[in-house]
Amino acid sequence: MYYIDYDPFVLPFTLGVLALLVMLFWKFFQWWDKLQPEDRIVIRTGLRSGKLLAILKEVFLESLIHRRMWKQNPLQGYMHMTFAFGWFMLILIGNVESRIHSGVEFNMPYYPIFFKFFLDSNEGLPFSKSFTFIMDFFLLLVLSGLVLAMFKRVNAKLYGMKKPAKPEAIDRIALTALWFIFPLRLLAESFTSAVTGTGGFLTGNLGEFLSGWLPARLLAYPAWWSYSVALSVFFVCMPFTRYMHIPAEVLLIYLRHLGFKPSKTYDFFSVVEVNSCPSCGVCVESCQLKSSLGHGNIVPAYFLRGLKKDREDMQAVNECMLCGRCQQVCPVGIHVNDIRIQRRDLLNKQVVFNYPYLPPPDHQKADVVYFAGCMTHLTPGIKRSVENILKAAGIHYLFLDKEGGICCGRPLQIAGLWDSARQLVESNQRLIRQSGARLLLTSCPICLKVFREEYDLRIPVMHHSQYLVQLIEAELINVAFSSREVSYHDPCELGRGCGIFEEPRQLISRIAGLQEITAGREKSLCCGGSLGGLSLSFQERKRLASDALKQLLAGQPDLLITACPLCKKTFQPLSPVGVMDIAEFLYTAMEQKTRTAQPEVLINCNETVAVL
Repeated sequence: MYYIDYDPFVLPFTLGVLALLVMLFWKFFQWWDKLQPEDRIVIRTGLRSGKLLAILKEVFLESLIHRRMWKQNPLQGYMHMTFAFGWFMLILIGNVESRIHSGVEFNMPYYPIFFKFFLDSNEGLPFSKSFTFIMDFFLLLVLSGLVLAMFKRVNAKLYGMKKPAKPEAIDRIALTALWFIFPLRLLAESFTSAVTGTGGFLTGNLGEFLSGWLPARLLAYPAWWSYSVALSVFFVCMPFTRYMHIPAEVLLIYLRHLGFKPSKTYDFFSVVEVNSCPSCGVCVESCQLKSSLGHGNIVPAYFLRGLKKDREDMQAVNECMLCGRCQQVCPVGIHVNDIRIQRRDLLNKQVVFNYPYLPPPDHQKADVVYFAGCMTHLTPGIKRSVENILKAAGIHYLFLDKEGGICCGRPLQIAGLWDSARQLVESNQRLIRQSGARLLLTSCPICLKVFREEYDLRIPVMHHSQYLVQLIEAELINVAFSSREVSYHDPCELGRGCGIFEEPRQLISRIAGLQEITAGREKSLCCGGSLGGLSLSFQERKRLASDALKQLLAGQPDLLITACPLCKKTFQPLSPVGVMDIAEFLYTAMEQKTRTAQPEVLINCNETVAVL
């Protein structure tokens, strides 16, 4: 059974919904065409995978409540929640109310949206007072978010932003239509309530107030027309604007629960992530290239918008340092770094590298393999300190790249040169496996990340800051505490990249007083020397490093400690205080003792143990 009640003013809304559905179908079809056959099977069978409840839960928490946005900024979280959850509840409850009123299973799509127009009175409608109160409540909720959104355009500082992301022309049209939708609904229902008495605490009281000095009966019908037109304009524009993130994010959540992840190529999953960007502007304030150099086109809000519209900005692709600050704060969790590297891959397909000079395996055996990395060889004090500490602790180790010449492959990867990087990965993998080591130790966070993510080593991989803490706890080395105050810089790849924040602080706290800074841990600033910024000039890197040092040295520490050779090399020429790697800092604080034997000690390494 179905119920039909009609008026011509519903046509703009109906045509807008049809246009939206056609465009969404076309876009999803284009994305579907990029899928591999096996991935299509996974998506088709996903709803039967037993993950439906988990998917619906995350859609509710992230697409409607905006949980991640609440964590970033409660005010922005509330604003986004009121639009998403409030509008959803107006549609949902409106459907329930209109079906109870019509007494049939199917209503025309426009009927719940314009229900108050077709309702002559509340008499005989079950739960009419409850429905009216709830609908007015959620309309007020959305309007409160609208006020905040408008205020954000005037004064973004209240939201922790200098200014919101700048919308394009089509976005402005959609945004204007969105801002008109709910005030026009309020006016339409209020004027109608003044005539029919069907309003609640919001629409009824406003209708009574307006009817005292305006012709409510004459204005009600134009208000409904305006409301329908505003809805139509928004729906027609939506697939071409930032608001495409609404359906795209739901699909993204579904894909993630089915196991889809970023790949090395720009594929279906990447396109969905790009379209899931809401251009909320949170990433704008996190980008050092924007704050220090004024390069606003680099931030994801604009970079991803360009990809959506096939306007790729080469500077935005190559200049990004891949520090991960924007990715850390993204409320949608978009893998921006992976997408930039994928685009670099498309640009550098013609480049080929060969490595005939790589050293042959020497079949040495060791419990621990130490891989210093290219940048550590350029800061030799670090590798000397690590070696001296290992020797003092009596560790049986093999210095895999002692003679240099071996790279982990990460610089090639971040340039998009995956095939060339694979040759290095395979060569290093053979050397490490042939050593029989139970643990791989590295001094470079960049190496640490690539060894963990791109190599199939099947042994723990640790940064020296983690391992040195274990040596102290096992009493293999002893350190002396000093009264010096130091500031610690979290390297991008070690902190945000690998989640290692505590061990370096534990180690430093055993040696000196540690000053915690505002821009620490996940919020840590990049040193500016990142290998990711392929086209940054020396002067630009210097400016980035200088701005970072201002925050790192705000507490006037005696020394600046970092845990990355690249960060040390970048900061050292510019810092008014000494800059040391955490291994160098530890070695200077060691109390040297002569070891008479090399005891066999168990050192915890993630879920396994290495015999040293």
